[in-house]
Amino acid sequence: MKHADVLVVGGGPAGLALAGACGRLGLATELVDTAPDRPWTATYGMWSGELPADLPTSVVAARAAGRAIAVSEHQLGWEYAVLDVPALQAHLSDGLTDIRVHAGRVVGSPEAGVVTLADGWQLRASVVVDAGGGARPLDRIRPRRPAAAQTAYGLVVDEDAAAPLVKPGDALFMDWRPDHGETGWPTFLYVIPLGGGQVLVEETSLARRPGLPLSTLRRRLHARLAHHGVQAPNDARSERVSFRVDHPRHRGAGVLGFGAAAPLIHPATGFSLASTLRLAPQVAAALATHLPVDPGAALAAAQKTVWPLDARVVHRVRRIGLESLLRMPPTDVPAFFEQFFALPEPHRWTYLTARDDVSGIVAAMNCLFRTSGGRLRRHLVTSALRPGVTSNETATRTSCRG
Repeated sequence: MKHADVLVVGGGPAGLALAGACGRLGLATELVDTAPDRPWTATYGMWSGELPADLPTSVVAARAAGRAIAVSEHQLGWEYAVLDVPALQAHLSDGLTDIRVHAGRVVGSPEAGVVTLADGWQLRASVVVDAGGGARPLDRIRPRRPAAAQTAYGLVVDEDAAAPLVKPGDALFMDWRPDHGETGWPTFLYVIPLGGGQVLVEETSLARRPGLPLSTLRRRLHARLAHHGVQAPNDARSERVSFRVDHPRHRGAGVLGFGAAAPLIHPATGFSLASTLRLAPQVAAALATHLPVDPGAALAAAQKTVWPLDARVVHRVRRIGLESLLRMPPTDVPAFFEQFFALPEPHRWTYLTARDDVSGIVAAMNCLFRTSGGRLRRHLVTSALRPGVTSNETATRTSCRG
């Protein structure tokens, strides 16, 4: 059996980006996915300042000025880029030249460098990468408590129908106003242009343990749209979102976690694509430096590239922020984001985008603490000292229809 240098498990954006980067450096690379040719259906976006330099402009479907509404409205000062997902998939697929692609379901890794498929077939490589998203097929550690998940339900409407919510060239990053008419767990409206005269309107639960049911989000979205006079057609395309935001770092023995499986998911936003695309060439370079002479050194170098000390510290700070949000009384959430969006622009940018700027994160948190009232200060301090929330279900049951 031929022995590859790198075997990437997962055919999403993370897997394709890393496999392509490895192939361009001359590494014998293979990729396995349950359905390699399956079209991607998720919506991907990032701030224009995060777009990788080598990403073709044709992959960007729309650009818009970002704004947010907490208690009042805030212009974020950054342009939001929404990607053309079929074009992104085609772009990354075109980078798989000379890379062998297998169709199969991965069920485990019995030993370092070996991956077993559901049909009993085994694939071998010097370094194995788990880019299997939230499923993390090579790191099946059972969580001790329900996962904290971001969930969302959205509809695609014409830009004319969405006019009461956004103007052309506008993106509503968050709208925390309770225009859906319900109390209970807080959710916000997310409205972005998709290009071609279409707009995604989506009711989102930023994080909850466990995730807020999609049925609740669907009900709230329809109520919110009715409140604003937005009429969605009966046959409008829908989007359903649910993914974990509190995965621990990948601990699969002898395996590199990459992309959402690492996890590169930002605990406060749920974004991961920008970090994934920027890191893929760096991880490939780390692997190429040591392969094929020393696979162990190659794996260690790649793991350090994904999780240098500064990135681990920043991720930990953001995880504390996530737990603070999960503990926050629902009625306090809009006021918290009002405080956050009032921070100086560099602090907001650092917290939302920089994954390894420890001093920047500390400065942002210090500024938030200094400018907050006593109630929020106490909440931030006590949340950092207490164990994570076991479940938000108890609080939800006492609220109205939440």
